[in-house]
Parts: sequence; C-alpha cells; structure tokens
Amino acid sequence: MSKEESLALLRASRLARLGCVADGEPYVVPVNYVFDDECAISHSLPGRKITAMRAHPRVCLQVDEVADQFHWKSVLAYGTFEELKNPDERARALGLLLSLFPRLTPVESFIAGDASAPAPIAYRIRIDRVTGIMEG
Repeated sequence: MSKEESLALLRASRLARLGCVADGEPYVVPVNYVFDDECAISHSLPGRKITAMRAHPRVCLQVDEVADQFHWKSVLAYGTFEELKNPDERARALGLLLSLFPRLTPVESFIAGDASAPAPIAYRIRIDRVTGIMEG
C-alpha cells in the first residue's frame, strides 16, 4: 500500500492495537482513537500502558480492515507518545474523542463532573512512519 492509502485507512478507522514496551516485554492492547493532524489521539486511565509509554515513548499502532482471509488491509504506524498536559490541547482532544465515542466512560464521567471519576490522561501519538500491506 502507498503512504497515502495507509494514512487513509488510519483516518477511517477508530480502533487500533497499540504496541509498546512494558517492563522489558512487548505489550499490545486495543485502543479507541481519532486521527487528527497526522497524530492519533486517545485517552486512558493511569495504568500499565501509560507507565510504559512514559518510560519508552516510541510506540506503534496497528490498524486493519478485514473482509475475509483473502481480502484485507493492514497498516503499522510508528510514532512517539506525547501526553497532552496543556489544558486547551487536552480539552480539545477529549472533546474530539467524546464526539466520536460518546460512551467512553472515563471521559464522559470526568467531563460530567463526577468527583469520584479519575481524570483520564489524554495523549497523542505523533506518527512519523507508516507501512501498509494488502491482500486481494
């Protein structure tokens, strides 16, 4: 796949697998995201994935579109984790996520002012390289 085709799949998708290094081992988890300005934007509660990305900010996202075993596309996007700490950037990121995923409980609870809800961590992955492959 060309770079443009790979980026088009990243823009169209909303679910990816995030690959990072946690405690010296590969760690892969699904994440919801929105692609904005050549960055994947997501959020998380504090935990293993955030700890891992803070320690080793080079990460990758894998996105695919599968019709069947003979017709599929897959993209790997490599980039750097950046936590969004600026209040305006953070609010914009959480607003984008909430507009696409209105049932994301941590974001929804936090924005609704639930005092017991932990504050979600908003972050972006600044993509600097993509590779894509397809079958069929």
